[in-house]
Amino acid sequence: MPIHQRILVTGGAGFVGSSVALALKRSHPQTLVTAFDNLHRRGSELNLSRLREEGVAFAHGDIRSLSDLINLPEAPDLIVECSAEPSAQAGYGGSPEYLIDTNLAGCYHCLELARRVHADFVFISTSRVYPYRRLNELAYEEGPDRFHLCAEQTIAGASGLGVSEEFPLDGARSLYGMTKLAGELMVAEYGDAYGIRYLINRCGLLTGPWQMAKADQGVIALWVAAHYFRRNLSYIGFDGSGRQVRDFLHIDDFCELLLEQIVNFETYQGRLFNVGGGAKLSLSLKETTRLCEEITGNRLTITPVAETRPADVRIYLTDHRQLSAVKGWQPERDARTTLADIFNWIRGAEALVKHALM
Repeated sequence: MPIHQRILVTGGAGFVGSSVALALKRSHPQTLVTAFDNLHRRGSELNLSRLREEGVAFAHGDIRSLSDLINLPEAPDLIVECSAEPSAQAGYGGSPEYLIDTNLAGCYHCLELARRVHADFVFISTSRVYPYRRLNELAYEEGPDRFHLCAEQTIAGASGLGVSEEFPLDGARSLYGMTKLAGELMVAEYGDAYGIRYLINRCGLLTGPWQMAKADQGVIALWVAAHYFRRNLSYIGFDGSGRQVRDFLHIDDFCELLLEQIVNFETYQGRLFNVGGGAKLSLSLKETTRLCEEITGNRLTITPVAETRPADVRIYLTDHRQLSAVKGWQPERDARTTLADIFNWIRGAEALVKHALM
């Protein structure tokens, strides 16, 4: 018998939200799982038939509107807050209004719903809360295909395994990262003030099938799609070498972790975890290009762009030892499996997803 009977997934038609909603419904068919989304992001509407076919309810609404949330027909006993404007470049060169209203005011509205109906709360945060200048100060070595973190680091919370939860938070992190860090603080304060059980997952790069990637978000899925559809790409920043590195986590690995956390909520509640693939599951852009060429059989022109943009990061690896220490969690799906899954999804749904992806 599942602990929660009525689960609300905000951002539930997005990549992460729809994946989470479907995983919850498959795991607990008797649970009412509702995906809540404003369908603002291009391609999110393509997930509606998938949700419907597997018995996930859909509520069209906007977390920027508190009334949209509190007037849902069924009060949830668990809220999984996946909604976000997820781009680290959002707000630069223009107004941050949508970003802040969605990520910050929206989080507040979700917490208000949790307070009113006494629901548990899972907040999907991001590694982008860590200041990018601090990250770019980490000691590294240059290899022909990637940058490598040095084993010895002088900044607290950093090692050759990556960035832990103890990494300093002072400094600019991107407007997007600011909204998510503020959201984390708000979740913790609501938990303390109103007795809301919560957990926070600071996720690195999540990827996999059904990610409607864009140039500034979802780089691995974007890389596979560009190779599949033969669209040119650019290595942006850090001299245009393509050696910048991110760890990644297959969305199925994330969903399996989240299901385990929810079933064992008491074990995880009130805690914050870095969630990502770690040093063993990481790729540079050059390495991603090579894998994409092997999987798709296509070769592209990659244009070097030397200029580094605000909030770009040379190398980020998730040190997930704090999470793994709870129940031994480890990610399972490697780079080739992850990219092949994305490729097979695109090939099987090409007519449906082509315009949303490219």
